[in-house]
Formats: sequence, structure tokens, C-alpha cells
Amino acid sequence: MLRFMNIIKTCRKFSGYQAVLALQKGSQRSKFNRLFYGAPTIMGLWTLKSVKDDKKPTEEAMRETLLIKADALFDQGLYKQLYDLLSNYKDSKDVEMLWRLSRVLYNMSKTSSESEAKEMILEGYHLIETALTIKEDHYAVHKWMSILLDSKSAMDGMKARIQQLYNVKQHMLRAIELNPKDATTLHMLGTWCYQVSDLAWYQRKIAAIVFGEPPRSSFEEALMYFSRAEETNPNFYSQNLLMLAKTYLKLGKREDALRYLKLTTEYPTTNHEDVQAKKEAQELLHSF
Repeated sequence: MLRFMNIIKTCRKFSGYQAVLALQKGSQRSKFNRLFYGAPTIMGLWTLKSVKDDKKPTEEAMRETLLIKADALFDQGLYKQLYDLLSNYKDSKDVEMLWRLSRVLYNMSKTSSESEAKEMILEGYHLIETALTIKEDHYAVHKWMSILLDSKSAMDGMKARIQQLYNVKQHMLRAIELNPKDATTLHMLGTWCYQVSDLAWYQRKIAAIVFGEPPRSSFEEALMYFSRAEETNPNFYSQNLLMLAKTYLKLGKREDALRYLKLTTEYPTTNHEDVQAKKEAQELLHSF
């Protein structure tokens, strides 16, 4: 899992870009044919056109069905099945397929060996990089570019990761610009701000060497993004509740922190991240 962000929540809410294709009636063309070619020719052209038009919505419907199935598999945590389902689209120019492949590769990497995880992160990064060159104004592309860029740079060491801090944040900001209601990206921005504000002295020293001046943020800025995420989609993520509590603690607001720690411990545990969030919240509660 990213140290800067704990994102396992699915992207389901940003899936399902539906395109409705209408069959063209071809009335103008039929009129032209009737005048110049006669009825038999018209019937031949109409039959041919109908076959072509019928094929378009069928292909689009199949694609939409595939995307729906892909998102359902992701929600169920069936990442290997999802990867097998979409792997034939690696070389396609279909952005919806590419960012979903990147997403599942990232999630698969978290439970893989170190060498396998590295290969998955690199593959996911190259796929999302391709998607970005095809469609710059897609929020999910920027969202997953920020995640995979951070993961890829982390494999290259602390200095490389710090060098990419600014770019990681810029991709998140672009994603929010394109979709202000995406709670998970708001959470990611909050985590970025929290981690930058909480950098150890030696990390700040490295950042100062790399940038001249290290990236800046504040716990107040982190709180703003965590709060916006919760307002956008209440109770959507155990880690967001936990980070709200931890940020309030950093700001010395113990009562607010206590409230969110209790909410975290009461959150239904449906995956490993929920279990970890609950465990950390309980440990913090014991320290009160």
C-alpha cells in the first residue's frame, strides 16, 4: 500500500461512462436513392445500412457490459479474474480499459512478492502513461497516474520519491478539477498533505537538497481535504475516518479526534484495510 495514501476503495463511482448510440433512419439518403436508383437499389442499400448500424450498438453494448463486469469483479476483490478479463486490451487505445488495468495491477501488487509487485507496478505505470497520452482530460487517468507514479518512484528510493512529490500532487489536483466529487482522490490529497506536513527532519533535508525548498503543506490543509471527502461521501472509507482522527490529534483537538476514533472502531470490517484502521484506532484510544 502506498505510504502516502491508502487507497483500496474502488473506482466504481467513476466507472460506467455510458454512450447511447441511436440508429440513423437514413431518410435523406433513401430519398436520394429513390430519385436516382429506384426501389430495388434502395432496398439493397437499406439492408446493408441496417446491418452496419445494428453492429455499432451491439459492439458498444458488449463493451459496456464488459466494463460493468470488470467493476463488479473489482468490488468483489477478484483481481486475478479481472486482470484475465481485461488483459487482451493492453495494446488497445481504449482509455476505460487501460486505467482499469492499471488499477487492478496496483491492487494485485499489494499481495504479491517483491519482484512480482515491481513488475506489476511498472506495467500499470506504462499503461496509465499510455492512457494519459490518449486522453488528458479523464479524471480517473490522473488519479491512477498519481498512485502509480508514487509507487514507481518509491521503488527507486526516497530521493526519487521526493523528486516526484510535486508531480504526484499535480495529478491529484487535476483529477479533482475534472471530478470534484470523487471522495477517494480528496482523501489522497489529504494524505499527501498530512505526510508532507509530518516529514521527518532527515526527509526534509533530502527534500531541501532536491528542491531547494521542500514541498509545503499543513495539517489544516490535510483536514480540509479529509473533511471534504467525508462530506462528499459520508462514511465511505475507514481510513478517511482514521486520518480525520489523526489530523485532529495533530491539531490538538482531542474531542474531535475521539469522535472519529470511535467511528473508526465501529466501522464494518470487510477487508484488510478496515482491520488495520480499526486496530490503529483502538491503539490510539487506549493512549487517551
